[in-house]
Amino acid sequence: MRAPPLLLLLAACVPPPCAAAAPTPPGWEPAADAPWCPYKVLPEGPEAGGGRLCFRSPARGFRCQAPGCAAHASAGRSLRASVLRNRSVLLQWRLAPAEARRVRAFALNCSWRGAYTRFPCERVLLGASCRDYLLPDVHDGVRYRLCLQPLPLRAEPPVVPEPAAAAECVEFAAEPAGMREIVVAMTAVGGSICVMLVVICLLVAYITENLMHPAFGRPGLRRQP
Repeated sequence: MRAPPLLLLLAACVPPPCAAAAPTPPGWEPAADAPWCPYKVLPEGPEAGGGRLCFRSPARGFRCQAPGCAAHASAGRSLRASVLRNRSVLLQWRLAPAEARRVRAFALNCSWRGAYTRFPCERVLLGASCRDYLLPDVHDGVRYRLCLQPLPLRAEPPVVPEPAAAAECVEFAAEPAGMREIVVAMTAVGGSICVMLVVICLLVAYITENLMHPAFGRPGLRRQP
């Protein structure tokens, strides 16, 4: 039994159901039973002490979406930096479950490139439950390098200590927000000026063709005596 044409038309017009949002890849977010990330911002000099213990809540469900965010990944694809428009950087990393059980902390080192050498900017010691860290303010046009190294558990004296894992590094440079806004404004103003010039040229051509041409191109009627 064939369906009426009207039902077929209605069925074709009904939109398909919306697809569910893609879940966050496993390992990028901390466990559900880890609501806080303990960390220490270490001073530059080793003689200045061990820093103060702080806590921060993890950035769960974060998505880096252009144009307000630019993502940069490390060579091993396990460390990524999301550079936001407000000049803050969210650093995220992931570990395999077996590797995460052997980690006691993370060491984060930040440096930026000068004309002839690199300068340190921040050293942070993060807890094993941490999977992200926020750099609140970076300078425009400066090339930064962030390296994260997992620190293994301390082994007992009779056991041979496990070597530390290699550090993952990511490099990025924050785009100057002021220069981007100036370029957008100049583009908009230039486009408006071009439109105005085109309108003026069309108006001048219309006046020349329809008003001035009959007065000078056509001979006047001579009066009869």
